[in-house]
Amino acid sequence: MLRLSPDEMIAKISAAEPFYAVSHDYSFTLKIEEYTYFLCGAVHDGHEFRKELWDNCLHTEYDRWYEEDPCTRQMVQSMPMVIAGRDSRFEYDLNRAPDNAIYDDAWGKKLWKQPLTEEQKKASLNKHSNFYHVVHALIAKMEELFGAAIVYDMHSYNWKRWDRAVPVINLGTSNIDNERFSAFAKAWCESLKTIELPNDIETTAAINDTFKGNGYFLKYITEHFDHSLVLATEFSKIYCDEYEYVIFPEVVEAIEQQLKLHVRNHATSFYNEYILKNNLLPKK
Repeated sequence: MLRLSPDEMIAKISAAEPFYAVSHDYSFTLKIEEYTYFLCGAVHDGHEFRKELWDNCLHTEYDRWYEEDPCTRQMVQSMPMVIAGRDSRFEYDLNRAPDNAIYDDAWGKKLWKQPLTEEQKKASLNKHSNFYHVVHALIAKMEELFGAAIVYDMHSYNWKRWDRAVPVINLGTSNIDNERFSAFAKAWCESLKTIELPNDIETTAAINDTFKGNGYFLKYITEHFDHSLVLATEFSKIYCDEYEYVIFPEVVEAIEQQLKLHVRNHATSFYNEYILKNNLLPKK
């Protein structure tokens, strides 16, 4: 793996050069084995937390882990293009706009003993900005090469905190162009329902049940690119014990192995039914 600045990553993207790199400040990773029309993202996978913030934070390491999306990068790590956050959302949240990406409180609990300094906020927001500069360059290159792009925006959520039955997989679509893309969202939901999980877990999937797809990653790409579809895909944390802080590797592996097929099949359908049918491929 290379260590590259955002500008160095963008230069490689501009040249359509494959690479696997961590950002110069270790805040995110980007793997491009080949340039294709589908990208997987895991913006909340990260757990790193800048050391200078430790003593000022009222939340424990477990508190932070509980609200993060562990293993979401692993679920799609075999895909040819994967971008993933490495920093905890408690330092800055990549799925929020810059003006509210730094928490004052989190899930009903004050986060900081003392307010962060402007310098501390700036250091975090610089990482946020760098990530989106690279995202912008990458989606632009995908649209340049293929006319359109589809992004699988992977998340997880704590199902045990709900007081009703919730789906194993939730797809949030309230901020996509449903007039053009609802059929692809429905097909993705139906595909996910067929995933087979160990430990007698019955796979259920629904659209806009627990979450509606209001994240900034989805909104940013949707607002800046005319032909890019982002599917916010949330797995309930059936792959771990939320309260005991234990990952179930056999469940994570089952998800990963089956997403290899599900993502590629669905992305191929998007290519055939949207890119080709709308004659979006650039003329050579």
